[in-house]
Amino acid sequence: MYLVSERLKLVRPSQTKVMTARAAELRDQGADVITLSQGEPDFDTPSAICEAGIRAIRDGQTRYTAVAGIKPLRAAIGEMLRRDRGLDYGIDQISVGCGAKQVVFNALFASLDPGDEVVIPTPCWVSYPDMVALAGGKPVLVACSELDGFKLRPQALEKAITPRTKWLMLNSPCNPTGAAYSRGDLLALAAVLHERTHVHVLSDDIYEKLTYHADFATMAAVAPDLFERTLTVNGVSKADAMTGWRVGYSAGPLALIKAMNLIQGQTSSHTSSISQHAALEALSGRRDHIKEFVRAFLERRDLVVAKLNQAKGLACRVPDGAFYVFPSCAGVIGKRTPDGKMIETDSDFAVICSTLSPWLSCLAAASWLRPISASPMLPRSRTSRAPATGSSPPARAS
Repeated sequence: MYLVSERLKLVRPSQTKVMTARAAELRDQGADVITLSQGEPDFDTPSAICEAGIRAIRDGQTRYTAVAGIKPLRAAIGEMLRRDRGLDYGIDQISVGCGAKQVVFNALFASLDPGDEVVIPTPCWVSYPDMVALAGGKPVLVACSELDGFKLRPQALEKAITPRTKWLMLNSPCNPTGAAYSRGDLLALAAVLHERTHVHVLSDDIYEKLTYHADFATMAAVAPDLFERTLTVNGVSKADAMTGWRVGYSAGPLALIKAMNLIQGQTSSHTSSISQHAALEALSGRRDHIKEFVRAFLERRDLVVAKLNQAKGLACRVPDGAFYVFPSCAGVIGKRTPDGKMIETDSDFAVICSTLSPWLSCLAAASWLRPISASPMLPRSRTSRAPATGSSPPARAS
């Protein structure tokens, strides 16, 4: 009998982790590689947040907590949602998990029956389709054109919905394109969903605070009639530079939150008590660091986009938010390298880039390219780690 489950045949290894390992190999060979394969700010966690975690240890806050998270943290999340978005959730409608990634998986596992469909606009974060498959659902990938700003349009959504559709997943600003949905964009999608009451919305707002020159919009606030059908997901990883602390959260329908807590109670139990107290400080503190993060990311975005658009054969639109760029390498397809090799696909170009340069390695998919290692010309934070300009590839990378 084969030990590993058959369902794992539906899932690919995380391409983010694959490219991180590739960068490590290059580093072992002596290359000076700046690794951008994970969506991680290169700033240190702000000191006040770190001190809150240390204080929690010293105060003995190191025991099991409630599965849904400590009440002060959930209360702080609820207050933030009311203050920033006008969303009113009871404390039992809020759940804290081990990062937004676990929260999304808990929601899918709690809600999907075999064959249920999840509409996912692409390009998307690579983990979405595989999490849907692991939970027994069917990912329905809807390609979004650059002409539409890499955003899902109402006609495409309407065409993708079937009687088996359970969720529409929205990530704004988006990993990997940086596209952000405006209030008008969301209202147009909400109009499609209004009569299709069997479809729910999973709104992944993890890059909410990293939006440039635009007002952030989220479905539960924009379309009150969809409030009871929307799960809002967020966390402290990106805006507060807390990726390793593993704290994400969700707010939504009570029945779904209870089901998600049931799953979490039988898996991870809860996220670290220490991390929860640090996250409480992050959400209830001044958060002045966010302005500095955004300023630095905006400077890097403008520099990287300008340099990419100067490169013959590459073209890059300006992202609305997050810390990614998503340039097209369509202009180099069909060209030959100096040693005569034909560049037939975007993946060919990525491999060639990593071969030709000791400091450049790339990810590619669907005729689009995103760098995971960058030139030393990029401005760095005081920690002198990787400039945060790239992460995972689009869905279904070849």
